[in-house]
Amino acid sequence: MTALVLVVLLALGVPIALVLCWAALVFILASGNPLLLDSFAPQMFGALDNFGLLAIPLFILVGELMNGAGITVRLVRLAAAFVGALRGGLAYINLLANMMVASILGSATAQIAMMSQVMVPEMERAGYDRAFAAGLTAYGGLLGPIIPPSIVFVVYAVLAQVAVRDMLLAGILPGLLLTGLFMGTVAALGRWRGLPRGAKLGWRDRLLAVRAAVPMLLIPAVIIGTILGGYGSPTEAAAVGAVCAAGIGFFHTRTLALRDLPAILLRTGLNTALVLFLVAAAGVFSWVLIFGEVPQTVAVWIQSVATTPVGFLLLVLVVLLVVGTVIDGIPGLIMVVPILLPIATGVYGIHPLHFGVVVSVTLILGLLSPPVGIGLHVAASVSEVGALRLFRVTLPFFAVAIVALVVLALVPWLSLAFL
Repeated sequence: MTALVLVVLLALGVPIALVLCWAALVFILASGNPLLLDSFAPQMFGALDNFGLLAIPLFILVGELMNGAGITVRLVRLAAAFVGALRGGLAYINLLANMMVASILGSATAQIAMMSQVMVPEMERAGYDRAFAAGLTAYGGLLGPIIPPSIVFVVYAVLAQVAVRDMLLAGILPGLLLTGLFMGTVAALGRWRGLPRGAKLGWRDRLLAVRAAVPMLLIPAVIIGTILGGYGSPTEAAAVGAVCAAGIGFFHTRTLALRDLPAILLRTGLNTALVLFLVAAAGVFSWVLIFGEVPQTVAVWIQSVATTPVGFLLLVLVVLLVVGTVIDGIPGLIMVVPILLPIATGVYGIHPLHFGVVVSVTLILGLLSPPVGIGLHVAASVSEVGALRLFRVTLPFFAVAIVALVVLALVPWLSLAFL
């Protein structure tokens, strides 16, 4: 009954947080134990009673402040100064700028929307196909939820009850791996399709670009340095990053004003509320799953199909790629982690951080996979290109991302190197 309600509500397009709450409520009523209703609200509150969740509004605030500080234009100029003259130079610039913005925004859809407005018109003027430019920007946006700070990783850390710091550090090498593979794909396409070259800048122009971008690069350096150096928790690092971002916007670029703060804080509050409501709904849904012994039932079935940890992870990749095409990253994470994590750690002995990276990256790739692919439709909408055409012209990047997923599944060291 609960599964039927879950499927029907998802098919009707009901927001995922409400779907989880309704499914939990239906299970309680069907169990014939109305006393469980007394625990409904405490379970939701308990899911939010976690210090690590404070990092979410602060990371969102950092992104909002940096958006207002003119970060994108300066980072694009910095990337152009060093790789613009290569064949496919603007494609490299797109990926490098996305990587640098990713270390600040931490949100795929926000990054895709912002970078599409900046990069797609510029690449089209330089002779690139508009659909290719939009698709490349979308795949660059995949780096947002992987390279720290990452809201997706923070949510996973809370769900899996692992240190937020460790989970954020686990995303560094996977993010660099994806960036490197995407740039290799651009190099191959540059030769095959004859992508245009950009203008070569002199050392003086390069130094000017570096000088203009250095304050922007200080933000991720401060956040990651604080976490890596053990000077503070991710929450404290995010707070320091927000202060730095505000200082740069007010006093260096001077593109922020006090009148902008109410709107910035309102957007931060609304986005935070959406994420935290999902986390609260996940808390009560996870409790219901455990009470109904769903993870144990699923574990028995999976063990009959996958007999080794590698087989289990490959099965998870296939299943979550399908899930990720119809459900956004964080809601998908909230739905599958309570079921699959106990199996991964308890049955197959997989490290929770390694499993978290594999699950998160797989669900994030679903953002760019038909039929739904939210990130795909964001890029298509902003760029005014058909989503299916956009997917077709960027199939090489999809294939490379699948290769990266398999490598991450087979090589735990890439996720655990900084522990």
